[in-house]
Amino acid sequence: MPSFDTKLDPNLESVGNAVDTTSKEIGTRFDFKGSSANVEQKERELTLLADSDFQLGQVKDVLINKMSKRKVDVRFLDEGKVEKIGGDKVKQVVKIKAGIEAELAKRITKLIKDSKIKVNASIQGEEVRIQGTKRDDLQAAQALIRKEIDDVPLDFGNYRD
Repeated sequence: MPSFDTKLDPNLESVGNAVDTTSKEIGTRFDFKGSSANVEQKERELTLLADSDFQLGQVKDVLINKMSKRKVDVRFLDEGKVEKIGGDKVKQVVKIKAGIEAELAKRITKLIKDSKIKVNASIQGEEVRIQGTKRDDLQAAQALIRKEIDDVPLDFGNYRD
């Protein structure tokens, strides 16, 4: 039975490269000279550090620019609150989304069931598997998911015949 998996999977290598180039640019830019502006990555979490809210915004802009050049969708980023860490210094934790959350998985399966396309959707951990008898139905389901769910960058993979 033909099937495919719908998943949310960022390219962490490209994210790491974007963080590295962001750190290099921050180190060479004149407006960041003598400041504590920095970007750190730990697994699926980025920490942005700066001397002020304005500077934090600039660090974030540089990071987003570098990520878009590396074709990393910025919808993977889940920005946390800006926290004061002493004096005027601020920090922000940005998490990288990976794996479909239960709420989004339920939304996808409900969308497929309500569409009357002859396919089945089932939640497989952090992925949603779509199965059908015809490839055309699977392609229609994929087009429907792309059209209706645009708040996260979903990937489709693990095609089987």
